[in-house]
Amino acid sequence: MSQRGFPRASICVFHVLGLGPIGSLVSHHLCKTLDATKHDIVLIHKNAQQLKKANLARNVLKVEREGVVESSTAFRSEIFEAATQHRYEQRQAKLHARATRKSENKRAAGLKSKEIEVDTAQHTPLPIESLIVALKAYTVVDAVRALLPRLTPDSTIVLLHNGMGVYERLVHDVFRNPDQRPHFIVASNDHGAWNKDYFHTIHAGVGSITFGIVTDPRGRDFEASVAEGEDPEQERSLSLDDIMSPQDDDSTYRPLRNTVAVLSNLTRLNTTWRPISHVETAMKRKLVVNTVVNPLTALLGCRNGDLLESEESMKIMKRVCFEAAEAFARQAQAQQEGGSWSDRANRARIRSGFSRVSPALSAHALEEECLRVIRINAGNTSSMLSDVRSGSYTEIDYMAGYLMGLGRSFKLPMSTTTTLLNLIKLRTTIPLDRLTYK
Repeated sequence: MSQRGFPRASICVFHVLGLGPIGSLVSHHLCKTLDATKHDIVLIHKNAQQLKKANLARNVLKVEREGVVESSTAFRSEIFEAATQHRYEQRQAKLHARATRKSENKRAAGLKSKEIEVDTAQHTPLPIESLIVALKAYTVVDAVRALLPRLTPDSTIVLLHNGMGVYERLVHDVFRNPDQRPHFIVASNDHGAWNKDYFHTIHAGVGSITFGIVTDPRGRDFEASVAEGEDPEQERSLSLDDIMSPQDDDSTYRPLRNTVAVLSNLTRLNTTWRPISHVETAMKRKLVVNTVVNPLTALLGCRNGDLLESEESMKIMKRVCFEAAEAFARQAQAQQEGGSWSDRANRARIRSGFSRVSPALSAHALEEECLRVIRINAGNTSSMLSDVRSGSYTEIDYMAGYLMGLGRSFKLPMSTTTTLLNLIKLRTTIPLDRLTYK
């Protein structure tokens, strides 16, 4: 497959953090798309146990679609050492001190000795150019914070998770200084996938991935190809040269350009680079879908498609969509003077007379999107149901919780959304099978 957009003689290294269903799916298609002689793909395993599982699978990443299994092996592996970097450094210091004492003891004993050195450089992980994060929303901030020693202002971070609010937390808690902040790409994904085993993913529902570049705090306009006065949500062809030209000697934006180029080349995942305002709308639509489908299926223990059989679940869906649409409309009104991720897009809409409230975020449009996603993933089980069954945390705070926070900002009652959040938290606190019969 051709690789459009990469500067000549540019060697790119892409790290993937989070090897759940979506991380594995993206990793597989990276391997199938990129030339392994020119680009590196590094899969970051959570711990040594996961790496051992990968070794048992002979380091063959498998993706299965409708009974057909594809394999990929063109990657390297790392263990998530950065999370324990301080302990690693302490260990190296102890080894160095022990080696020094041993050498001094030999000298004191009059023995001919050779200076013993501990090479820490070979163990020091290299800086990360491009990091694709496919973790649970509630783990992203801590994981990225742990990787700070390997991230630079030139790095690019792709956020590929459920829910919303993670980017805002990263900016507020981790990257407070805009001049030292990495480039960010946010994405909305509606592929359906689940892990049959570690390194074996079932691609259950073919969807799409829409991604956009968060507005550059340093002032570069990544959407210059979208003409002033045009609606930024309409289909437009963005240009990699707006990020940087291939001849540009400034390496600051090279990882960002390379990342956008490779994501755009993942055609089998139906990836599309769009203006950030469009992506924000797509993320909000997916947020509402997740707020409906995930809690209901987790509470009922059913497949996604089972929700279509219940009039009551449809009533709940309509109510959540109504509450979300009200909150989005108030937010859009409040942004009239302030702006969001794309101030340029906001100004263009105002000048051209476009409505600031996207029709895609109306209650009716949100209902239609919920029904569409439920139908194409009817046979799948939601990630939240899997989390509840395994006793894991859920992403409810980044789904219903995000909508509740938005409603709270504008003093809107979000009663149905709040009830779903409270029920999920109750469900994870008190399992349904606590009562046993003798």
